[in-house]
Amino acid sequence: MKALIIDDEPDAIEALHLTLMETCPEVAVAGKYTDSRKGLEAIRRLKPDLVFLDIEMPVMNGFQLLEELGDISFALIFSTAYDRFAVKAFRFSALDYLLKPVNPDELRKAVDKVAEKHRVEKAQIDLLRQQLYHPSARSFDKIALPYAHGYTFVELNDVMYCESDSSYTKFFLNTGEMYLITKTLGDVEDMLSGSDFFRIHKQFLVNMRHIRNYIRGDGGYVVMPNKTNIPVSRIKKDEFTELFKRF
Repeated sequence: MKALIIDDEPDAIEALHLTLMETCPEVAVAGKYTDSRKGLEAIRRLKPDLVFLDIEMPVMNGFQLLEELGDISFALIFSTAYDRFAVKAFRFSALDYLLKPVNPDELRKAVDKVAEKHRVEKAQIDLLRQQLYHPSARSFDKIALPYAHGYTFVELNDVMYCESDSSYTKFFLNTGEMYLITKTLGDVEDMLSGSDFFRIHKQFLVNMRHIRNYIRGDGGYVVMPNKTNIPVSRIKKDEFTELFKRF
């Protein structure tokens, strides 16, 4: 796998290159660039399989470089020193990233993941840029859901609830659509933390704003707009009822 590293920090480039040689011998680094413009030229000339790209760089940042390219015909892994909010933005955009300093195990996982995955879509890049550069609201309105042939971009408010399906998760929308993604419900819960979603049961994560009725009982159950009844776990009942009062 032919790769390029584009980062304005020489030390970061060398550290990543060394870690790649130690943990991912199948990745051959064909070029290392601290100048994003030269990195852009190298992408066009060398046609790499994989690019490690920093976001914040002088003259031309990572997003501007990708805009100049147009179609992205290679696998892409961002390297970043961003905060926890930004990490969440990467997850919502379904884009691969590495936090500096790079952890060898995380690097191995990221390379394995991009080796199997389809190409990056422009809409993912646009979604990430919007979330990173408009952080004042500290909220997310849209999420990228991966499927076999690409991504579906949905409004978070349209998601009624999520249901665990072994190592997958089903997203049920108020439009009647359902999407199956390759993430566990625990991963989805972590990603949606701080929003209007609550893990009401080990099998279900619900959007509190879509609950139509709450029927009390041992744990009780909630009724969703599509008339689905979702049980409330007994251990979640008190936390849920307190939260339910706010909606």
